[in-house]
Amino acid sequence: MSEARLISMGSTDGAAEKLMPPDTQPPILSVRNLQVAFGQMRVVKDLSFDVMPGRTLAIVGESGSGKSVTALSILRLTDFTAGAVVSGEVLLRRRNGSVTNLMQLSSHALRQVRGGEVGMVFQEPMTSLNPVIPVGDQIAEALRLHSALVGNQVASRSKELLKLVRLPDADRLMKNYPHQLSGGMRQRVMIAMALASSPRLIIADEPTTALDVTIQAQILTIMKDLQTETDASVVFITHDMGVVAQIADDVMVMWRGEKVEQNSVGEIFDHPRHPYTKAMLSSVPRLGDGANRRLPLRLPFFVMTGDTPRLVGEHREQDTADYSKPIVEVENLTTRFDVAKTLFGKVTHRVHAVENISFSIYPGDTLALVGESGSGKSTVGRTLQQLVKPTSGSIRFRGQDLQDMTPAEQRTLRGKIQYIFQDPFSSLDPRLTVGYSVAEPILVHRLIREPSAIQERVAELLEQVGLSPAAINRYPHEFSGGQRQRICIARALASKPELIIADESVSALDVSIQAQILDLFMEIQEKSKVAYLFVTHDMAVVEKIAHRVAVMYLGQIVEIGPRQSIFESPQHPYTRRLLSAVPVADPSQRCSTIRLEGEIPSPVRRVGHDPITSEMVEVAPWHFVARSEAVFV
Repeated sequence: MSEARLISMGSTDGAAEKLMPPDTQPPILSVRNLQVAFGQMRVVKDLSFDVMPGRTLAIVGESGSGKSVTALSILRLTDFTAGAVVSGEVLLRRRNGSVTNLMQLSSHALRQVRGGEVGMVFQEPMTSLNPVIPVGDQIAEALRLHSALVGNQVASRSKELLKLVRLPDADRLMKNYPHQLSGGMRQRVMIAMALASSPRLIIADEPTTALDVTIQAQILTIMKDLQTETDASVVFITHDMGVVAQIADDVMVMWRGEKVEQNSVGEIFDHPRHPYTKAMLSSVPRLGDGANRRLPLRLPFFVMTGDTPRLVGEHREQDTADYSKPIVEVENLTTRFDVAKTLFGKVTHRVHAVENISFSIYPGDTLALVGESGSGKSTVGRTLQQLVKPTSGSIRFRGQDLQDMTPAEQRTLRGKIQYIFQDPFSSLDPRLTVGYSVAEPILVHRLIREPSAIQERVAELLEQVGLSPAAINRYPHEFSGGQRQRICIARALASKPELIIADESVSALDVSIQAQILDLFMEIQEKSKVAYLFVTHDMAVVEKIAHRVAVMYLGQIVEIGPRQSIFESPQHPYTRRLLSAVPVADPSQRCSTIRLEGEIPSPVRRVGHDPITSEMVEVAPWHFVARSEAVFV
């Protein structure tokens, strides 16, 4: 970025174009004493901050801290919700150099600002895009509203914007509907719409939270490149400190609706001052923290007790795995789903979700299954739990093939293999008390018959996951997201399982809650020697908790081995690209990634066109890699 910038890039006034050093430039956006309420509850309290020209301000904090409400309030989008701006000013420096208080604009004038001078990228593009209008028409609508372009100029500019955000075959995509695009492609369409009128300020509200790490890397790279080209300012809202470290110039930390700290990104990471900032940073899993270690490592971390940080946990290697005899052996497992048929019922296309994979899980072992969405990770877990029937291959539990088990033995096995889903709220019945939900596996598998003994066991399980036994008679909606996940863990432990399948069980949690849940998983494993199949796409979490790692791509395992070998000596190109895409929570380690272009290919194939499976070769003790790279296309 140049040593001096124009005061107003869009101005034609010679005086306004006078060059000024960056430290003397006025802010593009100034928020002063902003207060936002939902009913009687103040969710943003006396908030003030500035956004400087050409810089990225990251607003960070946990769910409920007021980040997203602040973003919506800037453009007065809270007017369309139950929220209301109680007081304060939002001062925007316009293209002509004038300063406008957005809180005083009429609805008509504000529509010119939204999209015209301030662009907005929302977290979930599928809910932000109109499902019945082609994406080209939606971009064109933004251009017609905020530019002087007409006719063919609009279509031409729409294609340019799609190419700008690196979407291939713009002519075809212009005619596609949102549901025909992947999550990463939809998010890029949203960025193209936000850039339609070359805004001087872009507000991005958790734009990469729901995306795989490789797609996230693409989106972040695109946003950084576009910011460099246009010199736009960015307000980036997130709770992912790895993303903050890679893209932010300045950081504002919010807690309980208030700004508790603001500084440059380097100062925030190297010298945090507020107790909450220190507690949050101590909870962030950092890729590389487990370097030169054979085993996962439990580390103490800070939690907030009132306004005071408290150090919890212990420093201990997770030496729990017993590799003498496996619990589960999976051999040549294949799972496919029919997705298209002819008028006469003949199958024409199938989803090749899992293709010819083999692995074993041992007592006290954590095997992490990683890969992008659509790679088949969750299907593997559901097949092990008998929620999905395999097409071919064998699954053996304690040496006995599942196909040879009687229905009674299979029901018993479901108690030995338990599943923890990603969203705890949707996996708990809102009509049942927490006590009944935790007791349900005990009742279903008839492990305890006396009601008093069942209640005692439920109280013991809740205490084991850090909840009070008094929660027995409460309902799921009365708990936070982290507490609900603890309830799901307690329910999974009720039948004393030998294997727990955790399917993206910490992906949606804030960093501090995530740290507590991961520490709880490791503590339970230390005490009970339970094994985990940990399904995730978060490589930093994998490095923290896993003993072994299996990397999946298009239904096939392309690399499997001990965590140290996978992270320090990855052999398959896809594994290297996955690791390259992980944002490191350290501003001093901003580095270029191995850029992943395009989208992961579709696993849907015409009947008779089965994928080629590759032989696994042992390159080091317990470290196997797909022989041919033909699987990686």
